Amino acid sequence: MKTEPLSPAPCPCGGIMISMTSGTGSAPIESTHVTAAVDGTALRFTWDADARIEVRNLGSEVVIEANAAGLRTLAGHLLVLAGEGVPDGAHLHLEDSNGLEDGSVGLVLERSDEE
Repeated sequence: MKTEPLSPAPCPCGGIMISMTSGTGSAPIESTHVTAAVDGTALRFTWDADARIEVRNLGSEVVIEANAAGLRTLAGHLLVLAGEGVPDGAHLHLEDSNGLEDGSVGLVLERSDEE
C-alpha cells in the first residue's frame, strides 16, 4: 500500500485541485491512498488494487469504461467529494498517467452545491 499526503493547490479553473500521481504508467497497480487537507477537512481518496479506468470522448457523449475495481474507485472518489464539510468547488483531476488509462481524455470530479 502506498500513501501520499498531498496539499491542495490552486487550480486554473478555480476552486481546489487535488491531483494524484501514481508514478509511471496510468492507474496504480497496488492500493493507493491519497490524503489532502482542504479548508481543514481531510479528504482521503483510495484506489482499489488493479483499478482500470478509461475515459473516451465520442463527440456527442463521453464513455467511462472501467473494470469492477475501477468502478469502486470512482464511486469512492464521488463519496469523498459528497462528504460532510467538503467545500464547494473541491475537485479531483484525473488524466492519463494520473489515474486513468493511457490515451484517456481528462476527467474532473467536482463538488458544486450552488444552483
